[in-house]
Amino acid sequence: MISKRSILLVEDDKVDALTVERAMKDLNITNKLYNVGNGEEALEFLHDKNIENPGIILLDINMPKMNGIEFLEIIKKDEELRRIPVIILTTSKDDQDRLNSFNLSVAGYMVKPVDYLQFVEIVRTIKLYWTLSELPD
Repeated sequence: MISKRSILLVEDDKVDALTVERAMKDLNITNKLYNVGNGEEALEFLHDKNIENPGIILLDINMPKMNGIEFLEIIKKDEELRRIPVIILTTSKDDQDRLNSFNLSVAGYMVKPVDYLQFVEIVRTIKLYWTLSELPD
């Protein structure tokens, strides 16, 4: 990706996290990838002053402790965090989840396919978005 900033993956499913990592490797995306398991851990990560904020967040919706929508509600109220682009990467096809996500200003909503090659195409689309977007510093 053009930006050298890190990527934060908020994903509780280890297999899905490994699939994202594998797809990024297959697409030669060399950005540092951090993975946390839920919204609470993501907030802790984002508030750690020793780590630069990521350039983009890939967010699952259905997670324990704090789900993706709850996480979005919090970061979108935070002056420092609300400008980080968030792309939902989830299995949820629920219309209400999509509506809630876009009401909270997500940059995109993508449903995880089961097929690996289709999953790579989703990650390729995210890479294209990241490459073409003029993201704030």
